[in-house]
Amino acid sequence: MTLAPSSADLEAAAAVDPSDLISFDSLLSADELTVRDRVRTYVRQEIKPNIAKWYDEARFPLEIVPDLAELGLLGMHLKGYGCAGGTAVDYGIAAAELEAGDSGIRTFVSVQGSLAMSAIAKHGSEEQKLEWLPQMAAGRAIGCFGLTEPTAGSDPSSMTTFARRDGGDWVLNGTKRWIGLANVAQVAVIWAQTDDGVRGFVVPTETPGFTATPIQQKLSMRASIQCEITLNDVRLPAGAVLPNATGLRGPFACLNEARYGIAWGTMGAARDAFEDALTYSMGRLQFGRPLAGYQLTQQKLVNMALEINKGFLLALHLGRLKDAGRLQPHQISVGKLNNCREAIEICREARTILGGNGITLEHSPLRHANNLESVRTYEGTDEVHTLILGQKLTGTGAFR
Repeated sequence: MTLAPSSADLEAAAAVDPSDLISFDSLLSADELTVRDRVRTYVRQEIKPNIAKWYDEARFPLEIVPDLAELGLLGMHLKGYGCAGGTAVDYGIAAAELEAGDSGIRTFVSVQGSLAMSAIAKHGSEEQKLEWLPQMAAGRAIGCFGLTEPTAGSDPSSMTTFARRDGGDWVLNGTKRWIGLANVAQVAVIWAQTDDGVRGFVVPTETPGFTATPIQQKLSMRASIQCEITLNDVRLPAGAVLPNATGLRGPFACLNEARYGIAWGTMGAARDAFEDALTYSMGRLQFGRPLAGYQLTQQKLVNMALEINKGFLLALHLGRLKDAGRLQPHQISVGKLNNCREAIEICREARTILGGNGITLEHSPLRHANNLESVRTYEGTDEVHTLILGQKLTGTGAFR
């Protein structure tokens, strides 16, 4: 395949989005529109024709990783070490287009770039950055990010994975769960308790004692990989520890990168579900007229389009704040909470327009809705982000 879109491809990609009621494109620069058109063209050509098969087979297509690297999407927002050095808005736009294809595709880019690569870039030594970031940006090495555990999800402070000193080495023991890409990764960033608080470790997955087992029989994120990691006396040299992160602020800084991308990505899924329903409604005849000609259908379509427009405006505002260095953690929670919540409702509503045909993989809304059950849960549930915002509004923490 070629990643250089033709003029016809770019013209098609740049066509007005059916859901756009506010001329959203006028808010984007020429460079930002170019990013959008390149990723949109790739998704339309390579992801959408194949995603139903991948989803049905419960398979993440590793064969697309070199394409994602060539598009500059792996560690897209990071600078140096072979990374693209794009803006926050660039990354957000790309996330939306990828998730219009499938949440599993956007999740790969998020785990690789916003979590694993960001952890090394933010907290790693120069040696760690030089060893791993160029490989990961080029797609030659895949990374994963081990924070959550079977009994420590929303409350990572209760993690039991422990790293003890043994002479000059570290020895890790514990279990991590719901870790994306772990069984295909070459490197894992593992967070563990130590005598001095939570620390991060760069763990080559070939290290003896590291085992990653895929979680099977999922109803969501089927074209994606989630695993349970077992750490059994995993011995690491002193240089494996991330030197610039102590405590939970280390992993939380990476989680906020991923949460920001989700605010954009979920709107991509919602937009794709809307477009599927809109197209279907204009061609499906019932009682002698198209579904789109009924008031109840138009009400559904209008309500969906309004929320998509508002969601994209919120995401763009957060991106502009991030690029200006003014984005606050609670503002990311606004985007993650609102856009996940609205996107899943849009996808469910879109499915109702499709009727019984909407439960098949011929159409995208129910696949997106199922995926969004996972997206709504990872990187902070609705409840966690509600409590973050509640504390911001009242000044009183209510987590415990």
